Amino acid sequence: MAQAAAKSRRRRAPARRGASMRGSSARKGRRVQLDPVTLAVLNKRFEAVTTKMANTLLRTGRSGVLNLARDFSTSVVTRNCELLTGAESLPIHHLSGADLMARSMVELHPGLKRGDAFLHNSPYHGCSHPADHTILVPVIDERGVHHFTVWVKAHQADCGNSQPTTYMGHARDVYEEGALIFPPTKVQENYRDIEDFVRLCRMRIRVPEQWHGDYLAMIGAARIGEREILAMGGEYGWDVLHAFTEKWFDYSEKLMIAAIRRLPSGYAEATSTHDPVPGTPPGGIPIKVKVQVDSAKAMIEVDLRDNPDAMPCGLNLSEACARTGAMIGVFNSIDDIVPTNAGSFRRIRVHIREGSVAGGGKHPTSMSVATTNLADRVTNPVQRAFSQIQDGIGLAECGAIFPASMGVISGFDPRSNGEPFVNHLFLMVTGGAGAGKTDAWLTILHAGNSGMCFVDGIEMDELHFPILIKTRRLLPDTEGAGRTVGAPSGFAEYGPVGGGRLEVVYVSDGAIHPAKGTLGGLDGAPCRNYRRKTDGELVELPACADIILEPGETVVSYCTGGGGYGPPWERPAEKVRRDVEERWISRGRAEEIYGVVLDGHGRVDAAATAARRRAMAAS
Repeated sequence: MAQAAAKSRRRRAPARRGASMRGSSARKGRRVQLDPVTLAVLNKRFEAVTTKMANTLLRTGRSGVLNLARDFSTSVVTRNCELLTGAESLPIHHLSGADLMARSMVELHPGLKRGDAFLHNSPYHGCSHPADHTILVPVIDERGVHHFTVWVKAHQADCGNSQPTTYMGHARDVYEEGALIFPPTKVQENYRDIEDFVRLCRMRIRVPEQWHGDYLAMIGAARIGEREILAMGGEYGWDVLHAFTEKWFDYSEKLMIAAIRRLPSGYAEATSTHDPVPGTPPGGIPIKVKVQVDSAKAMIEVDLRDNPDAMPCGLNLSEACARTGAMIGVFNSIDDIVPTNAGSFRRIRVHIREGSVAGGGKHPTSMSVATTNLADRVTNPVQRAFSQIQDGIGLAECGAIFPASMGVISGFDPRSNGEPFVNHLFLMVTGGAGAGKTDAWLTILHAGNSGMCFVDGIEMDELHFPILIKTRRLLPDTEGAGRTVGAPSGFAEYGPVGGGRLEVVYVSDGAIHPAKGTLGGLDGAPCRNYRRKTDGELVELPACADIILEPGETVVSYCTGGGGYGPPWERPAEKVRRDVEERWISRGRAEEIYGVVLDGHGRVDAAATAARRRAMAAS
């Protein structure tokens, strides 16, 4: 190892003396050889670029959705528009989409120049949904050669929709949705803003100062990524960096091949149904997936073609979100840690039908809610299908997203002379699913997020916005019971303060179709949303709502729990006892659902438990 490192240092020494460009030209035409140490170092260097961009955005973003909830992602894309790395990013943002967006930038702007920057949020050109404003910066050397693209995606608190929310579940088309749609649009030239674009957004977005602060944070993060990769090009030479990407993709593919070959070959189908909202059939939207694992050929195929046509609502999936939703289900179901990049993606095929609600819609189909609700209804049945192929892999379903405890709140803040505010709350949501070998990740948020966002701090939300959060807690006896358990449901209640009104918009799922368990595991708890009136009366709210709370009123919200994996009576009795001791479940639930009988001292009664469990298994 030391000898390999020494060789690596000797190889890089000329680049550090400032001869990188000459060295690059001299080596042109011959294949660059990379030792394993250099390969590992360069991988971490590129990951560090995405981390630096992310830290910049977290520290400088102005809206709560960025600096409190961390709803953003960063990545690096190759000159061939292939995803290289997106370390610590939200999977739904970039597994498929970073590549599509970079390709659309190159196709629509063939004359890229150093100092250019582009804003992209068009789901018709590869973005996830219109609320995800994305800055793309081509990394171009002094000779004008395009080598990489750095990419910063940040969910906006407001993106110009006709209502103060970035999730328009009931929008019949993009025109009713109202979002400003930017196919890759140049917003900087020679490192300077194009002010026409800035003026346009400030006129159409309800919180222009907040938006502009987030825009500047995104630009700053992308420029840091550009600076870091230009420095790497000077240090190593561009031919070395491009040779690294090829080698790293090949290595990642080998890891993926090995992971798939450890799976059994098999085929399974699964369906997950989204609750009805305006513009959908009364029974909701069923999403059917077909999963084929061929371990001999080391290929996994996910077929989404047998699904309904696009619908007059905002739940339709963009191509990026449909492909990513399927891929998240795959990566959740393999046992190995495999890099998520264009190399490992070579072993996954996702089939989409044009015109389908599952990724086949075209303009002007609304895709306002594409990153969350229906995307999860793709991921969940994929990971459940894997569990049907073999017990011990895959997961149950994660809880559905977007209860009112995650609503977009807006209004005029009486504490600051009536200034407008808009923000997406991440107040209470759990949702983790039981897995083949482990219990749920409690605060996974939803399947596509994979736990990468932060749950809001109560004090910070109350400091930034005119709301009072009366309670937030987890609810016992609401987990998806199983051999491994899903997350319990959570409860939150909040309302306006200061004598003002509070508008709350949400697109909830999981009240009718909660998270399914798998292989005998039980479903998670359903979602419920209410308005508590000033006299204390609770009024149930619809799945998709835009409500205005008067002073003294509150929103009461129960988020969904996650599904369980395997029969509950196979859960180790000591774990059940511990769950009772920690007050996740009651003694009654332990006996009734898990078959674990506790004595008067809270210890497992082994004989009574064995008898109870034999009876449960037999029935």
